[in-house]
Amino acid sequence: MGIQEDLASKPPCHPRACAIQNCLEKNNFNQTKCEHLVDALYECCAAFYKQNGETATTASCPKFRLLQLKLDQRQRERG
Repeated sequence: MGIQEDLASKPPCHPRACAIQNCLEKNNFNQTKCEHLVDALYECCAAFYKQNGETATTASCPKFRLLQLKLDQRQRERG
C-alpha cells in the first residue's frame, strides 16, 4: 500500500503499525530487522499530522511531539 491508502485506513497508518508487529514476530522481536518498517510508520504519521494538525490522534502513531523527538533521534543516529 502507498501512503495515501495508509492514511485512509481506519485507524490511519494502521497497516504500517501491523507490518512492524508482523516483522517483529517473524524475527524473534529483533527490532534491527524491522527498522525500515518503523521508518515507514513514522513517515505515515508525519503525513497524518501534516494533514490533520498537531493535535490530531490515531492509535497507530505516537503523539506529535513524541514523533518529532523520535524522528530527530533517528536522524542523529544515522548522522
